[in-house]
Amino acid sequence: VQLQASGGGLVQAGGSLKLPCAVSRSIISIGVMGWYRQAPGKERELVATVTAVGSTTYAESVKGRFTIFRDNAKNTVYLQMNSLKPEDTAVYYCNTVRGAKWAWGRGTLVTVSS
Repeated sequence: VQLQASGGGLVQAGGSLKLPCAVSRSIISIGVMGWYRQAPGKERELVATVTAVGSTTYAESVKGRFTIFRDNAKNTVYLQMNSLKPEDTAVYYCNTVRGAKWAWGRGTLVTVSS
């Protein structure tokens, strides 16, 4: 399975980005998908999850600013990021949440300038 995250870039604090993650297989049977991020010098963390029927959870640090959703027909998971902060700077990845992970892929770099 290949995971292709995209949409990252350089944005000023307060700005927005929308990250799509295309999955090379059907995700309709995947119960929970998630977006993760890894900041420089830190461990990878889970920031948002979405179930097959659209229920979501968020890390406290992004709650109210980020929205995760999925399009099962397009095998794509999205992360809408608003009110970005410099501390959101990281490489962002998508993957399954429960059970074995797929190969991580390269992720997409988001840099937020102050």
